[in-house]
Amino acid sequence: MDLRSVIPPHTDGMRIGLLGGSFNPPHAAHRAISLFAMKRLKLDRVWWLVSPGNPLKETRGLTALTARMDAAREVAHHPRIDVSCLEAVIGTRYTHDTIAYLTRRCALRFVWIMGADNLAQFHRWEDWQGIAKKVPIAVIDRPPQSFAALASPAAHALGKNRIAESLAGTLADRRPPAWVFLTGMKSSLSSTGLRNADGTWKRG
Repeated sequence: MDLRSVIPPHTDGMRIGLLGGSFNPPHAAHRAISLFAMKRLKLDRVWWLVSPGNPLKETRGLTALTARMDAAREVAHHPRIDVSCLEAVIGTRYTHDTIAYLTRRCALRFVWIMGADNLAQFHRWEDWQGIAKKVPIAVIDRPPQSFAALASPAAHALGKNRIAESLAGTLADRRPPAWVFLTGMKSSLSSTGLRNADGTWKRG
């Protein structure tokens, strides 16, 4: 597959939010988080990076990538949200490698977007310190995950790099490490919960 078809259209200097995940399945909260981050962080676009599989999660029974891509496009349905299978094409398994690839090739101001549940386990990610040094990070509050997230090893380690929520609109312009914890996004939807609801989500 041509790389031009998996790196979404952009122009130099744009502020791009990166939302990675298996999207198994994609759901309304993914879209809501993207629009919320776009507004609060003053982003030009959000790219959904649909991964072949999460190294920290069981991948048996994972719905086919093409089906998850198609479903993600249906759910996103927004002119400023792009859906990409970049990781499958360039062969990266870890977020750090994907971000390194993008920052080497694109003159863009990236922000990594994650939910509070991911911050709680961020210290388990491959080279998580390297991720924090490469791109600013926006953490979206996901009650009841707030306490565990803000008490996590990564949150403590990066404590001095946290900026006030009132400065969220400047995050994309800051030199990493820099991160913000954004509140006000209230959704309990999760892909795991949706799969467990009927156990039958499959596409294609």
